Amino acid sequence: MEVLGIVSEAQKITKVAVDHRSTAAVLMASTPPFLTTYKNLLHGTDDDRNILRHEAEADGDHYCVDLPLIDLSRLDDELEAEQCRQDIVAAASEWGFFQVVNHGISNKLLARLRAEQVKMFRQPFKMKANKRFLDFSEDSYRWGTPTATSLKQLSWSEAYHIPLSSANRAAGARASSARYVIEEISEAMSQLADELVDTLAQGLGCDGRYIKESCARNMCYLRLNRYPPCPIPGKVFGLVPHTDSDFITILCQDRVKGLQLKKGGRWITVKPNPNTLIINIGDLFQAWSNGIYRSVEHRVMPNPHQERFSVAYFVCPCKETMIESNAEPAIYRKFSFGEYRQQVQEDVRLTGYKVGLTRFLA
Repeated sequence: MEVLGIVSEAQKITKVAVDHRSTAAVLMASTPPFLTTYKNLLHGTDDDRNILRHEAEADGDHYCVDLPLIDLSRLDDELEAEQCRQDIVAAASEWGFFQVVNHGISNKLLARLRAEQVKMFRQPFKMKANKRFLDFSEDSYRWGTPTATSLKQLSWSEAYHIPLSSANRAAGARASSARYVIEEISEAMSQLADELVDTLAQGLGCDGRYIKESCARNMCYLRLNRYPPCPIPGKVFGLVPHTDSDFITILCQDRVKGLQLKKGGRWITVKPNPNTLIINIGDLFQAWSNGIYRSVEHRVMPNPHQERFSVAYFVCPCKETMIESNAEPAIYRKFSFGEYRQQVQEDVRLTGYKVGLTRFLA
């Protein structure tokens, strides 16, 4: 019996080893060719490498924090609603980031999305790069940073950046399970976004209808992110430092840490909590609030051993939407979202970096 037990245990160990090799092979086949594509940057000057190493080894890992936690069910309680709104406004003003529970999006739906997301990213890289995903735009799949001229501009990640302008098309009998879950999650995210916009607008003494009407679901974007294991974590970012060019972003992440934000001039790591959704303020809300709400610089650091997944819903308006604060004096001049996006793209093309709202100071 003891011999049989040993054999059984050995078989289990062998199966784990085989499964591990199989998973490793899938990961290798699915990961974009970062090392070969960006070999010139990776063999750049010592100055580039040292600067990035300093960035990657900054304060973030030494300061790991929980974001302010908001229970959105309190908004439905007459006794708690006002304090809940004040907590949201305070977090948006002080942190620019907060996390929410009881947000109305079921864990079952989020789990279905994660399963489809993993399946999509585990396809061979050549298939992802050459196959149009569902009926979304041909450039939905993207990876790395094609415009990078230095290591500081290179992101070790891949994504499906999905415009939801076609989300209301009939799915049809041949629609995949991925398409159905994307439509379900985008509708749920849209409802949550409306609730948050209303609350944040009320905190400014304003009506949120203008933002909600400008940011209909078909104007927004869903971005599925994967950060593959990185063999050179001290040399590149998972996602380069940036702010979001929208009103708000709703983020769902897994258990692998990597998200960092800048607070008080210091990079801090956000403790991952897969049971919450993270909300962060974008550039448009900072401008619309006249700087009361903060669009905070953030980044993702790569992991040498684990892959990381996240999903982001970007609350964006149509390009004709005008962004203007009613406050006096206004910090930022009046501008359209289309003008803002064009300026951001031009800055990235010419300098490699997003300059953002400082281009639009009054």
